[in-house]
Amino acid sequence: MKAIGKTGIVTITIGVAVLLLGGTCVATYNKLVRLDQAASAQWAQVENAYQRRADLVPNLVETVKGAAAFERGTITAVTEARSRVGQVTVSKDVTTDPKGFLEYQQAQDQLGGALSRLLVVAEAYPELKSTQNFRDLQAQLEGTENRITVERMRYNEAARDFDTARASFPTSIVAGIFGGRFAPKQYFAAKAGSDVPPAVRF
Repeated sequence: MKAIGKTGIVTITIGVAVLLLGGTCVATYNKLVRLDQAASAQWAQVENAYQRRADLVPNLVETVKGAAAFERGTITAVTEARSRVGQVTVSKDVTTDPKGFLEYQQAQDQLGGALSRLLVVAEAYPELKSTQNFRDLQAQLEGTENRITVERMRYNEAARDFDTARASFPTSIVAGIFGGRFAPKQYFAAKAGSDVPPAVRF
């Protein structure tokens, strides 16, 4: 058996290095794909929760309209906010589009605020609060709002995991090679003023 010369050793060393580097790149790419898919799946859950809320609005508005003297301005605000949510065009890559993501969040936050005001105003109408239909819708809406909060939090966690991996070395090199395929994710921010505790008056 012939001894391996210097050229053979160099060739084997280069071959092993290329295999290791290629294997690392493939594993890193697959990790980014897995984290990206997890964030996308969680985003779908956020959209489902928001859709559930939007689906409840027409029934809630119709039920509230039945209260004789109920403030029309409140109903109009809810209807318009729901309409704005429907007008927001959500692109496939909204989670990596800062402007589109912000527009989507603002429209959803406006609808949430309008619904909160509607429920607060409804407290002044005992005959409305006493109807079974209104109580059922209110319970469903409260459950949906809780689900939205949970799904937004889970999405933010999945986006954070993706962005952390994407920014870590050597993953950042692989992410850079594929450019827009692995763009940073956007996050849901707290509503403006949510850091200020409500005033309590006795």
